[in-house]
Amino acid sequence: MSDTTPSAPEPMSEKGYDIQIAFVFNPHLYLPRSCVKEKQTTLKSLPDPADAIGNIDAHLLSVDEVYTRYSTHPTIGLELAAVRRRERDGKNIISPPPTVYWKKTLNYIFGGFNFLMWISFILTILCYEPLGPPVPFTLGVAVLLIIVIVVSATFYALVDWNANKIMQSIKSLIAHEAVVIRDGNQQIIKAADIVVGDVAVLSAGDRVPADMRVVQASSDLRFDRSLLTGESEMVPGALDATSDNALEARNLALTSTFVVRGTCHGIVFATGDRTVMGRLVKMSGETKFKLTTIQREMWFFTKIVSYIAVFFFCLSILLYGVWLRPSYPGYDTPSSAIVNSIGCLTAFVPQGLPFCVALSLTVVARRMAKRHVLVKNLATIETLGCMSVLCSDKTGTLTAGKMMVENIAFLDDVFVIEEINERVAKASNPAIFSAFKALHQIARLCNGAKFDATTNHLPVQDRMIKGDPTDTALLRFSEALSIPELGVDASTLQSDYQKKFEIPFNSSNKWMLSVVSRVSTTERNVESTWMFVKGAPDVLFPSCGSVLQSDGKVVKLTSSARQTFATLQEDWSSRGQRVLMLCRKPIEEIKTGLPPHDMENLMYKEMCDLTLVGLIGICDPPRPDVSSSISIIRRAGVRIFMVTGDFKLTALAIARQHVVDTIEDIRAAASEKNSLENYPLTQPSDDDPIRSLVLTGEDVASLTSFDWNVIVGAYTEIVFARTTPDQKMRIVEEIKARGDNTVAVTGDGVNDAPALRAADIGVAMGSGSDVAKEAAALILLKNDFASIPVAIELGRLVFDNLKKVTMYLMPGGSYAQFMAILANVLLGMQMPLNPYQQTCYSITNDVIMSIPLMYEKPEWDLMQRKPRNARTDRLTDWRFFFHIVLFYGLMLWPCAMAMWFLYMDQQGLSFEKVILTFNQWGDGWQGYTVGQLSQFVNVGQGIYYVTVAIGQCGTLLAVCNRRVSILQSNPLWGPRRNLLLLVGMVGTILICIVNLYGAGFQQVFGTTPIPGMYWGLPFTFALGILLMDETRKAIVRTYPKSFIAWLAW
Repeated sequence: MSDTTPSAPEPMSEKGYDIQIAFVFNPHLYLPRSCVKEKQTTLKSLPDPADAIGNIDAHLLSVDEVYTRYSTHPTIGLELAAVRRRERDGKNIISPPPTVYWKKTLNYIFGGFNFLMWISFILTILCYEPLGPPVPFTLGVAVLLIIVIVVSATFYALVDWNANKIMQSIKSLIAHEAVVIRDGNQQIIKAADIVVGDVAVLSAGDRVPADMRVVQASSDLRFDRSLLTGESEMVPGALDATSDNALEARNLALTSTFVVRGTCHGIVFATGDRTVMGRLVKMSGETKFKLTTIQREMWFFTKIVSYIAVFFFCLSILLYGVWLRPSYPGYDTPSSAIVNSIGCLTAFVPQGLPFCVALSLTVVARRMAKRHVLVKNLATIETLGCMSVLCSDKTGTLTAGKMMVENIAFLDDVFVIEEINERVAKASNPAIFSAFKALHQIARLCNGAKFDATTNHLPVQDRMIKGDPTDTALLRFSEALSIPELGVDASTLQSDYQKKFEIPFNSSNKWMLSVVSRVSTTERNVESTWMFVKGAPDVLFPSCGSVLQSDGKVVKLTSSARQTFATLQEDWSSRGQRVLMLCRKPIEEIKTGLPPHDMENLMYKEMCDLTLVGLIGICDPPRPDVSSSISIIRRAGVRIFMVTGDFKLTALAIARQHVVDTIEDIRAAASEKNSLENYPLTQPSDDDPIRSLVLTGEDVASLTSFDWNVIVGAYTEIVFARTTPDQKMRIVEEIKARGDNTVAVTGDGVNDAPALRAADIGVAMGSGSDVAKEAAALILLKNDFASIPVAIELGRLVFDNLKKVTMYLMPGGSYAQFMAILANVLLGMQMPLNPYQQTCYSITNDVIMSIPLMYEKPEWDLMQRKPRNARTDRLTDWRFFFHIVLFYGLMLWPCAMAMWFLYMDQQGLSFEKVILTFNQWGDGWQGYTVGQLSQFVNVGQGIYYVTVAIGQCGTLLAVCNRRVSILQSNPLWGPRRNLLLLVGMVGTILICIVNLYGAGFQQVFGTTPIPGMYWGLPFTFALGILLMDETRKAIVRTYPKSFIAWLAW
C-alpha cells in the first residue's frame, strides 16, 4: 500500500487526544456543509435527499482535512468513548422503502381469480334486484361470493405476510462485517455498528459498509459500483478528487458498492439513511413487484382460463337471448339465465390454484430455511429445478477453504511442517537452515491477511483472520513458526520492518508484491529495502535468475534447478496441494511521495532477476459432503464441470476425488478436437459414453465456436484449470448459448463474481466474499454443499406439485361443472348442479383438497429424471389437457351425470323424459306437480354434487404419483406419508354433509338430503378412477416407449 498517511500529529498525551476527539459534536459529522446552518437554525425538516447528495463535499477535502473534520486518527482511529457517543446517532442500517399498503390491499382483493368473483357478485346483485324478483337463493349466492372474495383476500395477505417474515428471518442470518481501526487495534465488527469517523479497512471482495473518504489506497484499487450507477465497468480508486460530483468521484467508497481489486483505508462520513444509497432508496420509494417464473406462467394460465370463462358466459347469455327465450318462452327468466350462466365464471375458476401458488413460496422458504440457505427469490428455486450444468469452483466450494501449510522446499531440501523445529534442533550447526529466515519474512510481510485484534489472546489456530484462505494459511504458519536459533520470530518481525508499497494478489497477475524497509539498520552491508513476491510458480519462474539454498547461499538458477522445482510442483499438485513460490530482491530505497500508479510501474520494471527462496505446499481438505452430493446431482442428469484458477495438476487431483469418474479418459484438447471433428450435437445424448476433458485457460482463449460445439456437445465431465475471471464468465456464456442448458455456478471469491452473474443460478458460499454473495442468487449460509441437490429437488418438487394441483382441479372443479351448464343450455334439461353448489365446490371442496398436494414429498424418481427444459416443458401442455378432457374428466362427469339420470329414472322419469324438455318441465309434466319436480331436481343436484366431490378423491389419489403405484408410495405410511390428503378428503365429505343437511342451506339454496345409496356408489367411481390410472402407470413403467407412455403427463 502506498505511503499516503497524512502527517497528522500523534497524540502526545491522553489530554491532547481528548482535545482532538472533542470535535465529535461538529455538525459536519452528520450533515453536508450547506446544511449546517439550516440545522443550527431549525430542526423542523431534513434536507431534500437529492440536495443532500449534491452537497456532499468530503471528496473535495484533503486527507489531513478529513482527519481533522471527523476527529479521528490514521493509526489509532476512534477511542471507545468517542464510539459510544457517536452510536447515539443510530445503527448503520438503511431503512427499507415504504410499503404502499393500499396497493397491496387492492392486489389482495382483486388479484388472481377474484376479479371474476367480483363480476359474478355484481351480476348476482343485479339479478336479485332490479332484473328479477328478489329470490333468497340469488341473494344467498351473492353473499357466498362476497365471502369467497374476503376469504381469498385474507388468505393471500396471510401467506404474503408469512412468506415475507420467513425471508426476513433467513436474511438476518447473514452477518455483514467490517474491519475498523479503534484504539489503535484492527477489529472486526458488525457493519451495523460502524459510526462516523471510523477508519475502515477494505480488501478485495469486501462490500463497502458505509460512505467513506479514501485516505490510503493500493495502486490497483478498483470498485464495482454497478448496484449504484448501473455501470458494469470497474471504477479505479484514487486519493484526490477527480470530480465535483460525489457520485463520480473516485476517492469516495460508497455504501453497497464493492472492492473488486486492491485494498484501501477510508474515513466514514455517512452511515445508514444518510449515505448516498440510503438517500436514493428514500427518493425511489416503493420497490417494484416482479413475478417469478412459475407465477408468470400461472398468471398466463389464469388469463387463458378467464378468457374461456368469460367467452362461455357471454355465449350462454347470447344463446338465451337469441334462441332459448324466443323458441322456448318461460324456460328461463332473464335473472335466472344470468345466475345460471354465472356458473361458467365460477366453473372454470380453479380457485385452489392461486392459493397453492401463493402457498408454494411459504412451503419452499420453510424448507430452505431449515437448510440455512438464503434464497433471494422463488425464481431461484424454480430455475434450480431446470439446472442441466453445474460449473463449480474448487477452493472453498469443493474444498473446505481451510488451508494449511503442509510442505516447504528449498533447492536442496524438503521439509514437512511438523519436522522443522526437530531437524533444526538436531543440527550441529543451525545455520545450515538459514533460508528459513528469508522464507518466514516473505510469508509474514508479503501477506494480505490480518488478525482480528480482539482475538490476539487466543492460540494462533483459533484467532479470527480477515483475508483469503491462502494468505490466512501463510499468516497462521508464519505466526506460529518460531526458530530462536535462526532469529525467526514473528513477534518482532512486524516492528522491525515498515511496509512501503504493496500490489495485492489478483487473479490476472496471480502474484502479490510487497516492498518493505527495516526501521533501523545498525549492521553494515545488510540490505535495508526488499521487494518480496509470492505467487504461482509457473508465472514467477521466468522472472527468477537466482535461487536460495537452505543454508542461505544464493546460487544461479540453472535449468537443472528449474527442473527440480518443476518436478516438486507437479508432485505436490498431483496430491491436491496448492503450490506457491516465494521470491525476493534487494532494491534501492524508494521515494515515498510517488503516486501509486507510478510506483506500480516502477515495481513492474523491478520484476526481474528475482531470487527464488523456496516453495510452499498448502493443502485444502475436501468438504466431507461433496462426493455424495455430486453423485446425487449426477444421477439427476446434471453435468458437473470444475472451473478453477488453480494449477492443472492440482485441479485434476481434486477432480479425481469428486468430479471426474473416468479420469483415465481425460485427454489433451487438441486430440479431442480431431477425434470428434464431425460431432453434431449441442449436448450429449443418453446413449453416449462418458467422456472427460481437461482444458487450461490458454486452451479456452484459443477455442473457436466449433470447438465449443464439440466441448459442450460431447463431454459429460470437464475440468477447466488456470482460468481467469473473464474466462470463467466466457465458459458460462458459451455453455448457455448451446442447447437448452440451464447453467448454475458455485463460487466464493472475487474472481467468481463475473461467472456468478452470468449464470442462470449463482450459488455462493456463506464464508465467501461479499462480492460473490451479492452476485449470487442463492447463498449457502453454512457452506453446506449438500444443500445444492436439496435445492434442485425442491425446485423440481415445486413444479411437480403445482402440476399435480392443476391436474386435480380441472376435471372436477372446471370440466364436470361446465358439462352441467352445457347440458342445461343445449340439451334443455334442468341444471344438474345449481350456481350455489358450483361456487361452493370451487372455493371449498376444491381448495381443501388441493392444498395438501403442495405438501407432497418428492417421488422416488424425481432426482433420476432429466432436468426440465425451461423453454419447452411448460406447466400445461397438450398432454396435460388430454388427460383432463379425455382421461380423468371423461371418467368423472359421465359418472356424475349417470347418477343424476339413475335417480330420475327411479322417480319414473326416464332418460328421454329428462332431456330436451326445455319449457315443458312444469306443472303436470309426466303427472307430477311443480313442487315434486323441484324436489326431484334438488335431490338430483345434491347427488351430482356429492358424486363429483367423492369421485375427485380418486383423482386426488391418482395424481399424487405420476409414475409410481400407490401400493409402493401411499399417503398413510412410508417416506411419502402425507396425512393432509386424508384430512382433505374427510373435509370435502363434511362440507357436502353440511351443505345438504344444514337447515339454513336447505332454506336458502334448496339443498336437500339424498338417499343413502348415492353416498356409497361414488366411492366405487373414485376407486374406478384410481384403478384406471394405476393401469395406465403400470403400462408406462412396463413399456416406457409405448404410445401410452408417450402420452403420459
